[in-house]
Amino acid sequence: MLCFAPALFRRLSVAIAATFVAAMAAMSPARAASAGTNTVPSTDSFAGVLTKHLTNNLVRYAALKADSRGLDEFLDSAAAVSRKQFDAWPQSDQIAFLINVYNAATLKLVTDNYPVKSIKKIGGWFSTPWKQEVVRLFGKTITLDEVEHGMLRAGYTEPRIHFALVCAAKGCPPLRTEPFTGAKLDEQLTDQGRRFLAQAEKNRFENGILYLSPIFQWFSGDFTASKLTVAEFVGPFLSADQRKALGKTDPKIRFTEYDWSLNDASAK
Repeated sequence: MLCFAPALFRRLSVAIAATFVAAMAAMSPARAASAGTNTVPSTDSFAGVLTKHLTNNLVRYAALKADSRGLDEFLDSAAAVSRKQFDAWPQSDQIAFLINVYNAATLKLVTDNYPVKSIKKIGGWFSTPWKQEVVRLFGKTITLDEVEHGMLRAGYTEPRIHFALVCAAKGCPPLRTEPFTGAKLDEQLTDQGRRFLAQAEKNRFENGILYLSPIFQWFSGDFTASKLTVAEFVGPFLSADQRKALGKTDPKIRFTEYDWSLNDASAK
């Protein structure tokens, strides 16, 4: 009997390993994240939401409210990530994860209160939507402000996050039809900047005046932290013709009006 022990042991080991792999595969994203892996949770469910419910930079909130399973699945998987797991990721993965969480939690906040004309209508006199505890993260429930200001802005020197965070207003940059990922973060943030600066009702350079979204006024310190002026920062994101014209002048800056109406595809 002893002479067969090694072979028997190998067969048992293979069987145990196969059982473990099958069990992990069967786990929900949230349970898999809590099982101790340092892998960034899948964004597939969030990608499905963005692909299905975005049209012309607007959100089909009524349809999303009727079918929020993909959104809930992504937020559940994000909530299952521990701070220890998060801290072990590369910085690009951390930033991408927090942007996705912010945008997904914002969509959830709006759908939970839909129909509504503006995100600013959610809450009350003493609780703006950004100060409501609606984001489940690292074993706590925190606010959107904490994600944006306390984590992203305070933790990373990356002003392009302002091109990616979408607060459910038409004045915001457009939502992407794909989640952010660490592997493509630099490319995605640069593309977001170009898309945002190409929206002429928000940003444009004409007649020697640089018209910019109030975002560049509210967070001017973020854009000038690298010793660039705001105009120098936005220059690379403008069209080739506008960059050429901008380079020949010291432009005056005026800020456009911010549109707080909901980025709702069904709004009339």
